[in-house]
Amino acid sequence: MRAILLGGGIALLISLLGTRGVITLFTRWGYGQEIRDDGPTSHHTKRGTPTMGGVVIILAAVVAYFLAKLITMTTPSASALLLLFLFVGMGLVGFLDDFIKISKQRSLGLRSKAKMAGQTVIALVFGALALSPWLEDENGRTPASEKVSFLRELDWFVLPTILAILLIWLFVAGFSNAVNLTDGLDGLAAGASVMVFGAYMLVNIWQNNQFCQDEPSATCYNVRDPLDLAIIAAAITGACFGFLWWNASPAKIFMGDTGSLALGSALAGFAILTRTELLLVILGGLFVLETVSVMMQVGYFKLTKGKRIFRMAPIHHHFEMLGWEQVTVVIRFWIITGLCVATGLGIFYAEWVSRL
Repeated sequence: MRAILLGGGIALLISLLGTRGVITLFTRWGYGQEIRDDGPTSHHTKRGTPTMGGVVIILAAVVAYFLAKLITMTTPSASALLLLFLFVGMGLVGFLDDFIKISKQRSLGLRSKAKMAGQTVIALVFGALALSPWLEDENGRTPASEKVSFLRELDWFVLPTILAILLIWLFVAGFSNAVNLTDGLDGLAAGASVMVFGAYMLVNIWQNNQFCQDEPSATCYNVRDPLDLAIIAAAITGACFGFLWWNASPAKIFMGDTGSLALGSALAGFAILTRTELLLVILGGLFVLETVSVMMQVGYFKLTKGKRIFRMAPIHHHFEMLGWEQVTVVIRFWIITGLCVATGLGIFYAEWVSRL
């Protein structure tokens, strides 16, 4: 538990202080955000605001995790290192996207095929390693499982290894892009991420308290390294909190694709490594809603040859176009996220109680 508190506290401090320094540095270097011409006109005033703030979130979380392990004199686990690989790897893909936007002075960075290729390589490597017998612990547990999971593994839903890796790729790509779509208003993605990562910290602490020892039971969780995953969840939560101080409206810095792709992939990584894949659909309900709104808009536009369901997608822009203030949209979407997290955690705990 001390390592969890250290991870969250150190990350919060690094992010809170580091973001201020990065704002000054990026402003001096001219690393400003380009704004879509077809977006809400109120966003044009944000042109030139420093971006790539996700660099601070990633560095704060990674440094905090390793400092917490160093202070408590414990060894990093395979699950934690895999999750950090996914987190940092997707952040690098996003960094390339942001850097091209800045250097070319345009609102589009990496071409869609190149971006998806980068996401695919990182996700497939993560999936293959997570299922590899090389990373089994002394009880034969690998970081991930071929079984599809909701609140725990579904014993009757076992996939061949290749299909399990493809499912992992789908989750990682889907949620990394979902958080990327949500990152369109000041503080929206960062605030929502705080709640969902905070939920996974609680899930991991609970799984550690009910950890399966040598003899699995109906109430224990067959998860590898839950305590170490809780440290990372606390570190990312603290890093997002510190960043949100500067990212809340009016934002002094944006996280960019560097932050949104990293955070989305980390959420998918937690779902996979904690055997709660389908639970993430509830906990991260806001991110799912944002993605579905884009899919509906694009699909309807193509089917009707030009008609739209929403005034603009993702759906947060629809409410902006209806005349809602940005702050109003963000706070109400945070409330939706809070309800999703409360529902997901309630279901998670109720399932455990029902097994007593």
